[in-house]
Amino acid sequence: MTADSILATEQAHLLQSLACLDEMRDAAERIADYGVDALASEGLGRMRAARIQHLAADASAPPFFGRTDREAEAEHPSGEVFHIGRRHIRDDSGDPMVVDWRAPIARPFYRASTVDRQGVRLRRRFGFADGRLTSFEDERLDAGEELGLASDLLREEIERPRVGPMRDIVATIQPDQDELVRADLDTSLCIQGAPGTGKTAVGLHRAAYLLYSYPERLRRSGVLVVGPNSAFLRYIAQVLPALGENGIQQTTVDQLVAHVPATRQEPVEVAVLKGDARMADLLRRAVFSYIAKPVDDVVPIVGTRRYRIPVERVRRYVDDARRSLAAGELRWDSARERLRNLLAQDVRRQREDVGGAPSDSETRKVARSQQVREFVDSVWPALDPRAVLVRLYTDPAFARRCTGTSLTDEELALLAWTGAPPRTPRLAKFSAADQVLVDELTGLLSSNDAYVHVVVDEAQDLSPMQCRAVARRCPLGSITVLGDVAQATAPWAAGSWPVTLTHLGQPHAVVRPLTIGYRVPGEVLEVANRLLAHIAPNVPPASSVRAGGDALTYSTDVATAVRRCLAVAGSIAVIVPDARADAVLGELASAGIEAATLAEELGHRVTVVPATAAKGLEYDSVVLVEPAEIVAAEPTRVGGLRRLYVAWTRAVSRLAVVHQQPLPEELTEPMEHREPAGLIG
Repeated sequence: MTADSILATEQAHLLQSLACLDEMRDAAERIADYGVDALASEGLGRMRAARIQHLAADASAPPFFGRTDREAEAEHPSGEVFHIGRRHIRDDSGDPMVVDWRAPIARPFYRASTVDRQGVRLRRRFGFADGRLTSFEDERLDAGEELGLASDLLREEIERPRVGPMRDIVATIQPDQDELVRADLDTSLCIQGAPGTGKTAVGLHRAAYLLYSYPERLRRSGVLVVGPNSAFLRYIAQVLPALGENGIQQTTVDQLVAHVPATRQEPVEVAVLKGDARMADLLRRAVFSYIAKPVDDVVPIVGTRRYRIPVERVRRYVDDARRSLAAGELRWDSARERLRNLLAQDVRRQREDVGGAPSDSETRKVARSQQVREFVDSVWPALDPRAVLVRLYTDPAFARRCTGTSLTDEELALLAWTGAPPRTPRLAKFSAADQVLVDELTGLLSSNDAYVHVVVDEAQDLSPMQCRAVARRCPLGSITVLGDVAQATAPWAAGSWPVTLTHLGQPHAVVRPLTIGYRVPGEVLEVANRLLAHIAPNVPPASSVRAGGDALTYSTDVATAVRRCLAVAGSIAVIVPDARADAVLGELASAGIEAATLAEELGHRVTVVPATAAKGLEYDSVVLVEPAEIVAAEPTRVGGLRRLYVAWTRAVSRLAVVHQQPLPEELTEPMEHREPAGLIG
């Protein structure tokens, strides 16, 4: 067949696939309840809505992006053909027109090679423009033809400009990425990814893969995606819906622990201390200190008769509840309920011993009786996490009793409340670090929402206490940790994956590095790698599969640099020292260049991004303003260089560095040759 006839045949398959998708959606809309009860009808309605949403067509995304031709078999003498796309599409007879990229039969599209063909004799990629198929590219694996990253279509898709949210990478997943995406549900992974290696996309695609592969285990309990900030969540918001998954909860750590508002600023050293794992022991001891030793019998009244529960038995019940609390079998509030029930069951046995036959409702009534409630409140009181935390901050003697050997007197003094104590816990003003401690206390007192799988991005910046907050949401499940130790900019960052994984409750998670950059040009990475010796000596330098003549340029004028970027397609970020954001916005406006702030809706060509908010974001072009100021704005030189490393590596196609001050010397010194590190402790 000629190239034109192949294109015509594939275009016909594309149109037929779209028609079949329309019919599948029409069939879903025609589903009726036929008179089932209201509860079943409501459930059916939710299922129908979810199905319609899953089948919604995206005009910008073709129904398939690849194809595999299989080896001939007895049942299929000419070999089966599978078109690979973002979702399954079938014809009227139920035969597949397009296979979901997550299906086992689609795996060879990503993994097959001339060395291991996995039953594939030909792999075909497609190029599209405005929804119409325009080109194709074949790899005849049975003839030893394999393009890999030399594929023009693959590189065009990787480099395709964008404005707005992050896109999925389902058409360009590479074998090393696919291996991580398809890891089974019970495996916890830590992906140490250099800039541009696609670690965020891998984590999101793994979430979509797990939902497809383990629907029964995940649809009820769900998947949680935790990102570093709201701008990042807006950036990734469309990836999972584009893959047909809409039921995933996405949040930030701050939103996760927002039981109380954060309205108070505090010194960095105090925030670092409050993020320390030793705070968990302090809080636990504080909660346990409220358990009192029973000193009297308990005498519940049933009708006109009193039933005495001797203090020895009461102490045993309290000790039983305390052991369950210490073992993590119960939370504080559940233990209070158990204690009430133990006392009520004691009365029930006493009544049965004299021939009575108390009912369950009578026993529950005893558990709610005034005598039982007053006793439980005296030895196991209801607690408000805010009140416990305020007491630790305002009562030095109480804090000292609770600390054991965890904190020094100097550290306890750092925790002490500054200024007049709040009149009530409800009036207390808490900091962002306090929010995490309130969450820890809340987790001791009552249960959190739990997920079977959690994806945590930019995890290198989590404090130990923030890690514990995430771990509480996934007590029995698995986790995908994404990040780059070299990009750790928080003062409380552990700087070590084994330490972070331990605090996340996943000490045995497998750490897997991604060092091949698909997004950041090689010229940009080459300079960024010079910083690694100063910020993360154990992190291996990244390499890139891409290069460009104008990938890295230097100038002295912001407006001129932005105009050069506007001459080519794609999104543009002007990354600036935080203190310069307003001034640069004004400078661009004066030059007649329309620009938006990061807080505004995505979709603007030019966005001014404060350096502290750039982490996790990508832009086709980046104009980086005054690197030396970005470094100097951080409390430490290492922290400043890490912030610069993040900002320097946000460009997908080109980086224009604008500076009048000298560049940091760490950028200009030659990079020492380093062997790849073992990773990353």
